[in-house]
Amino acid sequence: MSPVPTWWNRQMIGKTLWERQLHQRGSASALAVTEALVVVHERHTRLVCLDRHDCSVRWDVPIGTWPRAVVVAGDRCLVLPQDTDQLFCLDLTTGSAVWRAGLPQYSGHVVATAETVVVGGWRGYTPMLAFNVKDGRLLWRTQRRVATVRPLSWNGGMLLGEGSEAWSMDPRDGTELDRWRLPEPSVETDDRPAFTMIGPDRCLVPCGPRSVASIRLSSGLVERFFHHDADLSSSAAEFIGGVVWLRERGAGYLAVDPGDGSVLWNVDVGQPLVGGVVRDGEGFVVASAGGVLFRLRSDGHILERSLSATRVAALRDLGAGKMLMVTKGTLRMISIDHADEVNPVSTALRPGPSGFRTSGQL
Repeated sequence: MSPVPTWWNRQMIGKTLWERQLHQRGSASALAVTEALVVVHERHTRLVCLDRHDCSVRWDVPIGTWPRAVVVAGDRCLVLPQDTDQLFCLDLTTGSAVWRAGLPQYSGHVVATAETVVVGGWRGYTPMLAFNVKDGRLLWRTQRRVATVRPLSWNGGMLLGEGSEAWSMDPRDGTELDRWRLPEPSVETDDRPAFTMIGPDRCLVPCGPRSVASIRLSSGLVERFFHHDADLSSSAAEFIGGVVWLRERGAGYLAVDPGDGSVLWNVDVGQPLVGGVVRDGEGFVVASAGGVLFRLRSDGHILERSLSATRVAALRDLGAGKMLMVTKGTLRMISIDHADEVNPVSTALRPGPSGFRTSGQL
C-alpha cells in the first residue's frame, strides 16, 4: 500500500460523536431526521429510531426491505417499503403501527404535510393517492396514472413536474392550483428530490442536461436561472449557507449566486463528489465517494482534506456544526471542529464568468 501523502490530514475533519452499524449499504432515501431523533433503515428489514444526541435506541421494528421513502410528519413516521404494496404509518414516539394503507403496485414518492400524505406518480407507474396523516383515511385518488418527479410541499400546496411543465395542487383534495411552462423539460431524478426552495416564493428545478429554471410562486414568472457549458448531475440543487450548489456530472460542485445565477466558484478535486454540502462556520464541508472530506473556506478554497477510512454515500447538514455521514455500511454523527488557522493545501478552483467572489458578497 502506498504511504499517505504528508499533506493529508490523518485525523478526520470533525469529531465522531457516534457511529451506527447498518449491516447494509447506507441510503440517503432511507433516512429521516428531526431535532431530537434519527430514523434509519438497517439490517435489511428493520426500521430503527435513534436519539440524535447519543445514538440510544428509542424503538426498533420490522418494516420490510429497502424503503423507497422514510418521511416524518409531526408525530408520525411514514414508510414505503419495496417488498409490499403498503404505506405504513408509525407513531414517532413509540414505533407502534398507527395505520397502513394498500397501494397500487410500484407506487413511489411520499410527500407529507401536517395533515395529508400524498403517494404515487413515480415513473408514471401509478395514480396518485392522498391519505389523512392521523387516521389513514383515503382523501382522493386520481383517475389515471400520473407521472411526476418527486413532489415538494410548498406554501400550503404541492409542487409537481413532468416534461416541460410544472404544476401545483392542493394536497387536501387534489385540485390544480397553478401551472407553469419550463424553458426545457425537467430532468428525471427518479426517487431523488428535483425541486429546491431558495425562499418562500422561489423554487429551482433542473431542466435539460445543463440548465436550472426558477419558478416564482407569487408572480408565476418562470425563467432560466443558470446555464452551464458542461452537463450537470441529474439531481436537485442544494441551497446551503446562502449559496446554490450544483453538481457537475462526474465531477465537483459549482457554487452559484442565488440572486443572479452567476458562478461564484468551482470546487474541482479531481474526483466525483457525493451529494450533500455542510456548513462549517463561515465555510463548508464536502466529500468524495472514495471517502475524502474537504473543508472549504467561505470563498471555496480548500483548506483541509482528510480520509474517512470508508466510502461515503452522502452528507446531511444538520446545522449547529453537526452533520450526518452515510457511508458504505454505517451512519455517523459528526461534530465539525473549527480550526482558527488552517493553511490552504490546494485551491483547486476555476473562476466563473464573473470572476471570484466570496459568499459574503451575496
